[in-house]
Amino acid sequence: MLIDEIDFAALYQQQLTLAQRTEKAPEHWDKRAEKMAVTCANPQDPYLVQLIAKMDFSNAKTLLDVGCGPGSVCLNVADKLEHVYGIDYSKGMLDVAEKRARAMQLENVTLTRRAWEESWDDLPQCDIAVASRSTLVGDLRRAMQKIHQSARLRVYTTHTVSPSFVNAEVQRVIGRPVIELPNYIYAVNVLYQLGIHARVDFIRGPNCQGNTDTFERFYESTSWSLGTLNDEEQQRLFDYYTHQKKHDLTIASSTRDWALISWEKNASSLEAL
Repeated sequence: MLIDEIDFAALYQQQLTLAQRTEKAPEHWDKRAEKMAVTCANPQDPYLVQLIAKMDFSNAKTLLDVGCGPGSVCLNVADKLEHVYGIDYSKGMLDVAEKRARAMQLENVTLTRRAWEESWDDLPQCDIAVASRSTLVGDLRRAMQKIHQSARLRVYTTHTVSPSFVNAEVQRVIGRPVIELPNYIYAVNVLYQLGIHARVDFIRGPNCQGNTDTFERFYESTSWSLGTLNDEEQQRLFDYYTHQKKHDLTIASSTRDWALISWEKNASSLEAL
């Protein structure tokens, strides 16, 4: 089979199914909103510093932040633009973003509750569209089409490099099958098949789930990704944590790599998108 015969959008969905990936309900994110405002939206966060430094704001007046969470991107670039828009399907995230915007005395921010899968017809087309750490969606092809249509000048999306949020060793230790999610390479190929020749860069940021100071924090981050652990799995995880601590071995990586995929909205992109 030649590469042009491969349906990367279908392959992406097939891997999601094999990984038994289920979308977290908005309520799950509501509970983490306050914490993520500290860990992931801090303007000094290395991930955000690198991402914003790699963005081109020339001739741009507006920006759409898709899956904005607590305003991680849109609030931190609001001073560079006339108006920024943030959308998220979690009301808790938007409430925190609104509170942060007030604290920052920003008056050029509009926040709207909206999911990737819902209609965006009432949202304005902006000069720049960005989806930061929010691209593990059910239909990647449709998501890339929607964000492409939402931008006049440029698009920036970030995707995981590692195929798993939890170390494969940890998954094996507790007796779970190793779940490998589709990573950034699918987006590159889906965009290519849509007629978009995207650029790929990389960002090394802190692992928001890498806090292993206590077993409780390690358990919290592991169960967040893998779901509730039964008693036997919890004991195995505790034994693993104790062993790694005792021998001064790595428990979870302190960093996480992200692929920054970006492209210019120009004549070379398919108008049909």
